[in-house]
Amino acid sequence: MRLTSHLLCFSAILSSYFLSEKLNLHGKIGCLLSILGSTVMVIHAPQEEEIENLNEMAIKLADPGFLLFATGVVIVSLILIFVVGPSHGQSNILVYISICSVIGALSVSCVKGLGIAIKGLFAGEPILKNPLSWILLISLIVCVSTQINYLNRALDIFNTSLVTPIYYVFFTTSVLTCSAILFKEWQHMSANDMIGTFSGFMTIIIGIFLLHAFKDVSISLSNLPVSLRKDERLLNGNHSNIIYEHLNGDEESHHCDIDQQINENTASRRNGSITTF
Repeated sequence: MRLTSHLLCFSAILSSYFLSEKLNLHGKIGCLLSILGSTVMVIHAPQEEEIENLNEMAIKLADPGFLLFATGVVIVSLILIFVVGPSHGQSNILVYISICSVIGALSVSCVKGLGIAIKGLFAGEPILKNPLSWILLISLIVCVSTQINYLNRALDIFNTSLVTPIYYVFFTTSVLTCSAILFKEWQHMSANDMIGTFSGFMTIIIGIFLLHAFKDVSISLSNLPVSLRKDERLLNGNHSNIIYEHLNGDEESHHCDIDQQINENTASRRNGSITTF
């Protein structure tokens, strides 16, 4: 998962260049924070319990806590698909991504169960006669098909630089939650891991907020010192105005002196002519 987080971070940022999609400074910082928070969560997440066969997996899947979680996922997914999606799916980026993420939690559990089934098949166990194998296979096909469908819709409508990190964050959170409920891993976590997991989750929330809330704000590193340049231009402009006004004042005073001298000469000539007469 750590390698996936770095790949998604690079794809989200580079798509703004290669696909001509704009990702402002807030978006890049939010993308980085989201990936860092997810990485922290993965580092502090508890290790998964080893399951040897499908019988153990069936016991886990029949646990009341997981059944309640799976029922909630199905209900939320149906509401998002049939109620929220048609009215807000075209305008809200979180609708389609939420559908992919919550269903992705179940698909990962199905993949783990099928992995155990395939391992038992090579070991000579009668896996094909076990109904759980076919239930997991059908559930995986339905979940993956739904994920691909709504993820493509999100990518067609919204910016790839926004869809990629948000989907990764939601998907990772859903998978970790599902794993914690299915395998009861949180009971054996230390205080440091709990604090690290909570800190990573809060970092994810801040990153998503920066990524989504300021997506329409046009700001980059080149815009940061604009106020300084404006101040410099104002100072230079005021200095130029002062010099210009000073030169204009000198020129006007010079013209006034010349006009005064001409008037004095004219008046003296008139006085001289009157005296001679």
